[in-house]
Amino acid sequence: ILENGYLYREVQRQLYSPQEGRFLPDRYVEGECPHCGAPDARGDQCDTCGKLLEPTELINPRSKASGDTDLELRETEHYFLDLAKLNEELEAYLDTGKDHWRPNVLNFARNYVRSGLRGRPITRDIDWGIPLPLPGYDGKCLYVWFEAVIGYLSASVEWAKNRGTPDAWQPWWYDPKALTYYFIGKDNIPFHTVIWPAELLAIGQLYCDDCETDLNVPYDVPANEFMNFRGSKFSKSRGRTVDVPYFLSKYDPDALRFYLTAVAPETRDTEFAWEDFVERNNNELVATWGNLANRMLSFAYKRFDGKVPEPGEFDDADRKLLKAVEGGFQTVGDLYAACKFRAALGEAMGLAREANGDTFAALSAGLDRKAPWFQIKE
Repeated sequence: ILENGYLYREVQRQLYSPQEGRFLPDRYVEGECPHCGAPDARGDQCDTCGKLLEPTELINPRSKASGDTDLELRETEHYFLDLAKLNEELEAYLDTGKDHWRPNVLNFARNYVRSGLRGRPITRDIDWGIPLPLPGYDGKCLYVWFEAVIGYLSASVEWAKNRGTPDAWQPWWYDPKALTYYFIGKDNIPFHTVIWPAELLAIGQLYCDDCETDLNVPYDVPANEFMNFRGSKFSKSRGRTVDVPYFLSKYDPDALRFYLTAVAPETRDTEFAWEDFVERNNNELVATWGNLANRMLSFAYKRFDGKVPEPGEFDDADRKLLKAVEGGFQTVGDLYAACKFRAALGEAMGLAREANGDTFAALSAGLDRKAPWFQIKE
């Protein structure tokens, strides 16, 4: 990125804590968000409105570590990613072929870029992390927002090297047919829809002389909104959490997978509630899918020597149900491909209700209508 001209140096003023004797890492600064007024925004981002921030933008900033409010602005030099130089390319990227993106993700990214990007520092005065690999900058490390996403690419390169095929990573990153999906939470939307594509665009074809395209940018970023607990965000420090080992000591993982998919916050915030988990598990997963599987399998096991019997002649209702189920493979498959997992689950459960012949079935066919437990006696 430096070689391609997308980094520059600039002296900036950062918050320094005399009490702690150091420049404060951005996440160690908290204060009021200048955009939405949230009282506990961090120095790099506000979790409430999702805006990326600089610590100096916070109102009434304080040190998270010591509570120090007598912070000073001191000068320090850093490297910056020239996002403004990439603004036009990012707009073109977000305006081309993104109809499959979730509206909340696409709207956020487009508005963020259209508001005008500016350079963002990629280094910080901290003594942990990845040291800046340039001479004369001892004590400066790469800023985590910049280096963390590089792991997607660098892990691919390392994987290829470790398996003895050092160029094997290139088709995944240069072949246009290779599509990358990034499953994240909404607080990571700007980093995966703007920052990471910007870094990939800045690298271009640097590592592949024979490639006709630049590095592949994200094909889709299916970011979820937040799933809350007891009316607020999950928080270990505040005791608002559902511990996975505790959950698995009481329930099967499939029950959790079903519930989390059924109430997934794909387009808006949702709520995890124990009562809702129990109700959906009992009245949907068990009563519909479990009931269908149990009735079919136990009947075949008892009456047909544990084997699926050869079907008899189909009537119109049979053919109608079979057509609906066969069509469901395409419908559910398309929903999976579009990362609409909640809708895919709903479609599959709807077909299970039809096969069960339950009172909400759109079709009148089903086990109850056929009543094979009576037929076999005749």
